Amino acid sequence: MTSVRTPRTPAKGRLARSAAATLALCLLGGAGSAYAYWAAAGSGNGSAANGTLQTVAVEALVPGDTLQTSLIPGGTADVLLRASNPNPFPVTIHGFAANGAVTADAAHAGCTTTGVTFTPPDAAVSPPVVIPANSSILLTLPGAASMDVASHSACQGAQFSVPVTLEVRK
Repeated sequence: MTSVRTPRTPAKGRLARSAAATLALCLLGGAGSAYAYWAAAGSGNGSAANGTLQTVAVEALVPGDTLQTSLIPGGTADVLLRASNPNPFPVTIHGFAANGAVTADAAHAGCTTTGVTFTPPDAAVSPPVVIPANSSILLTLPGAASMDVASHSACQGAQFSVPVTLEVRK
C-alpha cells in the first residue's frame, strides 16, 4: 500500500503564520496603548490671584450729556446716568435699584416735596450692557422717573438727583 501524501503548500503556511503574528502584534499593541492610557498620571503646580472689583461709579449728568425728556406733575421721564468702570476688565450691568431719596438741585431750595420717585427696571438688563475696561457709558432708563401731582410748584425747572445703585458682575 502506498500512501500518498498531499504536499503542503508553503504559501498557505506562511500566510497563516503572518496573519497570526499580525493579530498578536495588534492585540499586544492595543493592550499596551490601553495600559498607557489608564496608567498615565501627572502632577504639577498652578497659581492664580483673585482680583478685587473696584466700585463702578454712577454719576448724574456730566457736561455734554443731554436729557431727552422733561418731568411734569403726573408724568414720567427718562433717567439718564453715566456709569464709569475703573477696573482693568469689562463688567456687565445686571440690574438697577433705588438708593435713597430724590432731591432737587440747589437752585430750587423751595422744592422740599419733590413727589419724584424712581422705578428701576423690573428684570435683569436685556440685552446685557457691558461697560468696557477703564471707561464710562451713558445709560438711559426710559420712563424710570415719575412725578406726583402733589409736587411743590417750586420744583418747576429743577433738575433732580436720583440715587441709583448698579448691580455689576465681572
